[in-house]
Amino acid sequence: MYGWEMLSFNIHDGFLEAIVRGNRSGLLTSADYNNLCQCENLDDIKMHLTATEYGPYLQNGEIQGLLVIGYLGRAGATVIHYAARSAAAMMSLLAIRPVQIAITDRGFREPSPLHTTTIVEKCTLKLVDEYKHMLCQATEPLSTFLQYITYGHMIDNVVLIVTGTLHERDVNELLEKCHPLGMFDSIASLAVAQSMRELYRLVLVDTPLAPYFSECITSEDLDDMNIEIMRNTLYKAYLEDFYKFCQKLGGATAEIMCDLLSFEADRRAVNITINSIGTELTRDDRRKLYSNFGLLYPYGHEELAVCEDVDQVRGVMEKYPPYQAIFSKISYGESQMLDKAFYEEEVKRLCLSFEQQFHYAVFFAYIRLREQEIRNLMWISECVAQNQKNRVHDSVVHLF
Repeated sequence: MYGWEMLSFNIHDGFLEAIVRGNRSGLLTSADYNNLCQCENLDDIKMHLTATEYGPYLQNGEIQGLLVIGYLGRAGATVIHYAARSAAAMMSLLAIRPVQIAITDRGFREPSPLHTTTIVEKCTLKLVDEYKHMLCQATEPLSTFLQYITYGHMIDNVVLIVTGTLHERDVNELLEKCHPLGMFDSIASLAVAQSMRELYRLVLVDTPLAPYFSECITSEDLDDMNIEIMRNTLYKAYLEDFYKFCQKLGGATAEIMCDLLSFEADRRAVNITINSIGTELTRDDRRKLYSNFGLLYPYGHEELAVCEDVDQVRGVMEKYPPYQAIFSKISYGESQMLDKAFYEEEVKRLCLSFEQQFHYAVFFAYIRLREQEIRNLMWISECVAQNQKNRVHDSVVHLF
């Protein structure tokens, strides 16, 4: 039973809830996606995005050299040479009311031609700035809730660094590919670890992942199979911990978040099953990687653990009405479209979370929707850059 949140929620969290609901209105619409899909090159995509909330981030760095002449002071005309680093500096300079201003671009524009990675990085920077703003303004327990959202990115970054080091990739190159929301101070030290125990003892013991990592120390060797098992074991522990935390919060937050996390756990169970078909992973090992909650727990997990092909997985999932609707959109032999079907269902559930008030799920939903939006932009940009416009609609998930 819940409903008492309205009595005290706004005391500490009302401002941030208003902020995140306002930010939601800045998400790209179906009309935006239709216009983006018609772009002929990346510069057209950038030009369209500059008219959205991504504009300041995509324009950053274009006007970096300014020449200002003729500031009129009390003693008469004085010549000032001023080099500004951004357009914001130019606006502050205009406040001195110069008589004559000449602005010249000194050629410090973004590298040309424009790359997909540049667009994705700039859009991700907006998400990071919004998250940091919310985290700085938040008080307990919302601040802890917001930190939980980043733990998944931390796990991905750890796996990226360890896997890249195993294949002798440059650490600095790997760090550039890490998600900004999952960074921590000692992440670069992951490259020196030679075993699971060293990975924990040298680096992860001082991070929020430390409690989850205790279950991963089952093998001394770091190879591709063990690293992938480590990723899924960490995710399992993380999701279960996040689920318990949301249950403790109670009220509408517990109801909505537990539903969203259950969907995430079930999706991961399906992906683990499909990806482990034909590998040396045993049925018992597969079952251990499933989270101990969700609509599929426990009977669905028992059936998934013994599946030997995708059609058997489909047969198990169609026994559950919410997932039957997802698999009904996919024809037999089109398992590659399963990810998009899951993303569409997730977006639907995330959008519904905004229909209630006085709960923390809107923060989780907004971050996830922004991440989906960035995935959409990356897919559209790649299709345009590679001249594959006939596939541009294949993986785009419309949000509103």
